[in-house]
Amino acid sequence: MQIRKRFLAVAMTGALAGAGLVGGTAGAAGAAAQGDVGAQSCYGNAWSYSKPSGAYLQPQSITYFTTGNCADINIKTNTSRRVRVCFYSSSGGLNYCQSAYKTTTAGQWKVIASDVLDGTHFKFEFASSAASTGQRAH
Repeated sequence: MQIRKRFLAVAMTGALAGAGLVGGTAGAAGAAAQGDVGAQSCYGNAWSYSKPSGAYLQPQSITYFTTGNCADINIKTNTSRRVRVCFYSSSGGLNYCQSAYKTTTAGQWKVIASDVLDGTHFKFEFASSAASTGQRAH
């Protein structure tokens, strides 16, 4: 009788420990999936853009502003381009432009500016005045 009680106690302890390990693994997998969802929601909320030939800035007359969708300013161009970000005050005046252009690869997302505060006003500045289309996420 004592042997059965000890065996049952050991079996129950093992079952509870095993459940904890499985639960921990599922939690870690869930956290990883949530990280993927964050990137997915950033790009999933992307907008199209269309820069006409002869222009360097996109958009021309207004500014874009960052949102809570993404921590970065991202662009996916339909043709490879050199792009940088120019930051503006909320009243529309130019604050500064990044010192270097980043080269995009056609059809792939590229982070142009990292860790940008929500509500920051900006425009994309292209190194070429050629027409450009694609998507933006910020």
